Amino acid sequence: MTLIAPGRSSGFQSLERIPVTHLKRVGPRIAERLARLGIRTVQDLLFHLPVRYQDRTRLLPIGELIVGEDALIEGEVSEANIAFGRRRSLKVWLADGASAGVLLRFFHFSPQQVAAFKPGARVRCYGEVRQGHDSLEMVHPECRFQNEIATETESRLTPIYPSTEGLQQSAWRGLIEQALGWLAHLPPAEYLPEETLDPLALPGLVEALRYLHHPPLGTSLVDILERRHPAFLRLAFEELVAHQVSLRRMRASQGTIAAPVLAGDGGLRQRLRAALPFQLTEAQERVATEIAADLLQDRPMQRLLQGDVGAGKTVVAALAALQSIEAGCQAALMAPTELLSEQHHRSLTAWLTPLGVESLWLAGRHKGRERAELLESIASGRARLVVGTHALFQDEVTFRDLGLVIIDEQHRFGVHQRMKLREKGGRNGGAPHQLIMTATPIPRSLAMTLYADLDLSVIDTLPPGRTPIVTVAVPDSRRDDVIERVRMACGQGRQTYWVCTLIDESEALECQAAEETARQLGERLPGVRIGLVHGRLKSADRDAVMVGFAGGELDLLVATTVIEVGVDVANASLMIIENPERLGLSQLHQLRGRVGRGAVESHCLLLYHAPLSAVARERLGIIRATASGFEIAERDLALRGAGEVLGTRQTGTVQFRVADPVRDQALVTPAQRAADLILARYPDAVEPLVARWMGNREAYGQV
Repeated sequence: MTLIAPGRSSGFQSLERIPVTHLKRVGPRIAERLARLGIRTVQDLLFHLPVRYQDRTRLLPIGELIVGEDALIEGEVSEANIAFGRRRSLKVWLADGASAGVLLRFFHFSPQQVAAFKPGARVRCYGEVRQGHDSLEMVHPECRFQNEIATETESRLTPIYPSTEGLQQSAWRGLIEQALGWLAHLPPAEYLPEETLDPLALPGLVEALRYLHHPPLGTSLVDILERRHPAFLRLAFEELVAHQVSLRRMRASQGTIAAPVLAGDGGLRQRLRAALPFQLTEAQERVATEIAADLLQDRPMQRLLQGDVGAGKTVVAALAALQSIEAGCQAALMAPTELLSEQHHRSLTAWLTPLGVESLWLAGRHKGRERAELLESIASGRARLVVGTHALFQDEVTFRDLGLVIIDEQHRFGVHQRMKLREKGGRNGGAPHQLIMTATPIPRSLAMTLYADLDLSVIDTLPPGRTPIVTVAVPDSRRDDVIERVRMACGQGRQTYWVCTLIDESEALECQAAEETARQLGERLPGVRIGLVHGRLKSADRDAVMVGFAGGELDLLVATTVIEVGVDVANASLMIIENPERLGLSQLHQLRGRVGRGAVESHCLLLYHAPLSAVARERLGIIRATASGFEIAERDLALRGAGEVLGTRQTGTVQFRVADPVRDQALVTPAQRAADLILARYPDAVEPLVARWMGNREAYGQV
């Protein structure tokens, strides 16, 4: 499709309205590939920023090449031939007259390429320098021949863009060049008032975008790669402002919705406290008081409850549920897996049945007549507390009067699922109160940035009497010793986890590793009952294995990180985590928390592969020395940044495109002030600003 000449005569009023199909060489296939990355308009292209840059501004003599670094070189072909071995390759020797030369190696090539590399041909190449058998080499460098070589080198850094299958970097650069052409004639609107930008000495939006796509000669690679350059900070600031505007608007809209006032007489709660075989900790009491006060309001509670593994969040949730029940309303607790929801139901039933409170469990496995009876009990209000999985979202599930929704491990649910449960309750068109729980510690500074629309409660101490988990790092050269340790533990009637971690971001490879590990352990440990769970098992099959392990039918559970949340087996006292160097601190802490839930001393063995990087050594040292999930989260945040701590693969969690709430902490307070200013004085900028940065993601917080 031909390019419409940029300019207002094209009929478009803004870049966000120009589809990418109006660019040259963008047909349906390329448009589909761009859409995979969320790029549908010219403005989307401009905000698709380079992930790194290459310095092609200087030709380097071949004799000065350094192994491991990228370089731009030029020389003449002295020899080229096809080598046949384990793998066919095209080998080209390039020399510049001042050195022994360098080998160019290609494993994928065409007859035309072979013909082009004739002796005497002058070639300019860019690629990573590697140490070969007899000389330095470049594997699949980018090459230009004499008739393609410009007389001058590049005058600016070369951007490298995040990509998807079927889009080469040359294609990206061509598309961005066209988008920059539009930028000159139809610049995107500035939604940030000058009074918010001037104190920070940040450039305008057009200047920042142009700079980041075309960094001029002399740009500090360190500043731009670490995203400390003012051009990056300009975009990060705008994204943080958009986020804060969205959260403030969301909070304001919640204040206009009615919720039932849950003013119970306290009788059920008092009887539960008297029946408990333990006393609540000071932290539990503080959080329970905060929640109880919220439930007395006529506006929906929106509270995030954080508590480390084993901190006692469930009993606090039970007290909140009883306050709703005392007031004549129902309560619902939703968990991400059948196993976790069943565990919650088991605990709550043990506490509530003696009080005369009927609870039921609803999951996907319930069918036919049994399901119909459960649905009738919920609709009639006879079931005062309903515990379930995503089955609670389904349209056929109706509540008589839902006053409180408790969501456990909220980041495991998608936005629309949480919204659907919210729509099921409340009197006279109102909404139920919501208590959102997580065992994933989020540093307070980060939580106040990301969840500013929620009130925050933290259970920051563990109940007394918890046996500490002994954590030890062991090299995988001692694998035989570790397997013997497993044999002894199982022989003594204790249960064990063996966790296989993610390999190269591939779930398929991770599952294969778990299957192979289970097979090998089965051969080495005859008589030990072994179960296997991973992400590619059907949920019903996975839950069946987990239930078998929880019920003592299995001695050893080989698993991927799917067991990070949801398994509570008091008899499990040994945890093996393979390749812990691949995981962040918070995830290691979550996995470790699967043991140490009984009275017996528990152990976690970190089976690492040497040699470890400096960061990996520091990470394993921290997990060995630290038991507090919140301290670990703070350290993890400093080491890896917000996106990794929260888990970018988790659904429903906000993901920043440019900003990093840790790296850009100095911008958070100015962003909050700017958001207040825009909402008060520039209301017309609110919708387009949020749409530019968040699109349909704004609803993520509307749980």
